[in-house]
Amino acid sequence: MTVQGHEVIIAGAGPTGMMLAGELALAGVDVAIIERRLNQDVEGSRASGLHPRAIEILDQRGVADRFLAQGKKHHAVAIAGMIVDASDRSTRHNYTLGLWQEKIERGLADWISELGVTLYRGCELETFVDSGDHVETQMTGGRTLRCSYLVGCDGGRSRVRKTAGIQFPGSEPQTSYLIFEAAMADDPPLGIRYGERGLYAVGWLDDGPRVRGVATETHLERGESPNEEDLKVALAAGYGSDLGVNEVTWVSRFTDAARQAEVYRKGRILLAGDAAHIHSAVGGQGLNVGMQDAVNLGWKLAQVVRGISSEALLATCQEERHPVGAALLEQTLALTALNRGDDRTTALRGLMAKVMQMDEPRKWYTETMSGLDIRYGEEGTHRLLGRRMPDMDISTVEGPTRIFKLLHAARPVLVNFGTPSSLLLDRWGSHVRLVDARFEGVCELPVIGAVPPPLAVLIRPDGYVAWVGDGTDAGLVDALRTWCGD
Repeated sequence: MTVQGHEVIIAGAGPTGMMLAGELALAGVDVAIIERRLNQDVEGSRASGLHPRAIEILDQRGVADRFLAQGKKHHAVAIAGMIVDASDRSTRHNYTLGLWQEKIERGLADWISELGVTLYRGCELETFVDSGDHVETQMTGGRTLRCSYLVGCDGGRSRVRKTAGIQFPGSEPQTSYLIFEAAMADDPPLGIRYGERGLYAVGWLDDGPRVRGVATETHLERGESPNEEDLKVALAAGYGSDLGVNEVTWVSRFTDAARQAEVYRKGRILLAGDAAHIHSAVGGQGLNVGMQDAVNLGWKLAQVVRGISSEALLATCQEERHPVGAALLEQTLALTALNRGDDRTTALRGLMAKVMQMDEPRKWYTETMSGLDIRYGEEGTHRLLGRRMPDMDISTVEGPTRIFKLLHAARPVLVNFGTPSSLLLDRWGSHVRLVDARFEGVCELPVIGAVPPPLAVLIRPDGYVAWVGDGTDAGLVDALRTWCGD
């Protein structure tokens, strides 16, 4: 019997899985997704927006505009009930884009369809065996597929992670919450209030008259299927009545559990997104960090599959993204603690309000929560090294352009701002694009501020800087070997 195969199979067609599939397809990898849903419909509104770095990575692929056209820009960030100005973030996209998850998923689904990604809908990954040189997957319905690598983008209860035997340590939940969409017979008490165990919030769903809200439950609950009665009990505890809630079209439960996979790779099995880390929904980080996981993994896995790089490149996913996931868990634990309503936490929120009136703490917080401050590796001789390359406006022999447009093909790019033709790629020329350019302006990094403009930079496909030139090619060959094939 002939077993059908793909180079990479992804379990889960959520934002992380589709972003990863798009990255692999751009690089010419035969990739397929296994998805239990028959279409891209999403139950409830779920995640509500894209943060600046997530918008940037879509811009790096030339598809940001299709999302921007549907959303609403917000130049502010919330912390513990406060709204702080974030309009001075160091990015072309200095806003959060208000856009429901359903529209984000539909936009990504359209993109990967254009790229020819195969989707197996209406089925789930049942089990798999990593044989060392390939992975044999078994789908519900009895279908078998073979692949070189299997990636779990299948959520917090990831079957891929569990079947692979990857440990998932972390903090046990203390509180559970209900997120809901409904109508209310009474006038909705719009805004946020705090109870002893956590927050309560009600806001208009789109422009009303229906509402979307969050309510803290009186006791920790773990069931996956809360109902309308559970919601009424939680609302009554926070507001003194159930607010006449009715026509509940969606209610879902989440907790403040914080867990992270010990490893993001085991043999030919990899993890990204919620399969690799779970946390409270406070701060709206999950979808955005999952997309960044995907972009970090995608180009590396593509180079390994295509034989450009050795498997050693995949080890850098753990080195780079595991610390980001750990920091994310710490952030959400801290923000969750700030949402309690006891006297001590109320006093702490008051102190934080004063801190956030200072420019430096405010800028640090808004840029950190936006995913803009990430640095991979140790601090280098130039502050750009290991950080995302700003989307600078540049001039080339082909005319004016900007850095992110050079990344649309998801290939490494060597940008030379020095003497034209002074840098050579040698054997990397077929894989790495070389661009001679001029830049006149200020090179500004989030949190850090202005830095000296580089004389040359090697930019990875994910937009992070792998090498900064000092007027010579010192270190360039080593960087090319490390990141662009050995």
